[in-house]
Amino acid sequence: MRRRPSTPKEVPEGTWGPKRKRRNRREKRRNQILEAPSQTLHLIPKRLRFNSLQNTTSSGSRFQREQPRNPAIPMQKLQDIQRAMELLSACQGPTRNIGEAAKHRYQFWDTQPVPKLNEVITSHGAIEADKDNVRQEPYSLPQGFMWDTLDLGNAEVLKELYTLLNENYVEDDDNMFRFDYSPEFLLWALRPPGWLLQWHCGVRVSSNKKLVGFISAIPANIRIYDSVKKMVEINFLCVHKKLRSKRVAPVLIREITRRVNLEGIFQAVYTAGVVLPKPVATCRYWHRSLNPRKLVEVKFSHLSRNMTLQRTMKLYRLPDVTKTSGLRPMEPRDVKAIRELTNSYLKQFHLAPVMDEEEVAHWFLPQEHIIDTFVVEVKIR
Repeated sequence: MRRRPSTPKEVPEGTWGPKRKRRNRREKRRNQILEAPSQTLHLIPKRLRFNSLQNTTSSGSRFQREQPRNPAIPMQKLQDIQRAMELLSACQGPTRNIGEAAKHRYQFWDTQPVPKLNEVITSHGAIEADKDNVRQEPYSLPQGFMWDTLDLGNAEVLKELYTLLNENYVEDDDNMFRFDYSPEFLLWALRPPGWLLQWHCGVRVSSNKKLVGFISAIPANIRIYDSVKKMVEINFLCVHKKLRSKRVAPVLIREITRRVNLEGIFQAVYTAGVVLPKPVATCRYWHRSLNPRKLVEVKFSHLSRNMTLQRTMKLYRLPDVTKTSGLRPMEPRDVKAIRELTNSYLKQFHLAPVMDEEEVAHWFLPQEHIIDTFVVEVKIR
């Protein structure tokens, strides 16, 4: 009896037809792993897991390229799994508000002399007494890395720092935008009156001397309620993206703390775009869009509801003639008056800097491509 020829079956799009009818159960089980994104358990083939993860950054955003798919998994299932993995990644990311922060475990900050997020503060003052004995030796870095104090007066070193920050410093949540501080801006920000060379702390790869980490401190007099304390402002903490898993940032913080302590300073202030234990003040940035069309085109800004691009451009258009009478650029002769005005204004706050004339001149006097400062001069007859 002749065997009836088999008719090829239609295979739904996005799936594979079976290559063989029987398959060893152990082999099948080996090709699957158990994942638990969110609170749902999924069986994900190894090939799919590799393809999904290799195109996902640590913050959960994806590279702009086509991801390989496993045709054995329906498209809807792929999307569900990917959303679950992104949700898991987002849950492990930085905390943006107090509610998220309350559920977060701070492995490093829980070991530092800072208040806990849920701690009720009833008095103010130093958390720890000033130390008599400060560690003299630098902290140990992971193997293959070395400390380097950066001389920003050296153009090559300054260019290295610029490149590190330009490629690895603060980004938005979607990894689309990053600060681009010019070398001249960095010199202005890192060398105010009283700056110290040893407070420009870098980390290099031992083998090729590539700069892969940085943290800085600059001196500042800060008023807390009625007390003025000499402190430092910590800024430009940056670790190369490829080293984020090596715990270099906590070592950088400990090392800059040690170097500051050696100068007899035991308090510091810093700002962050995330919630860390424990915030003592908040600041709001105010921006005005100078080129709304460009900002919308690059997706830095978005049109608000019921707003067109033309209406937005009209809203932010600057007048052809200055409307404020007496407005002019700041000049050196204005330093004394600006110091008095600034310090008087800042008295309304419980936490504020106290600046002398040298600091006012450094931070406020106009410098091309760095800062523009204007005053309103009223002529008294």
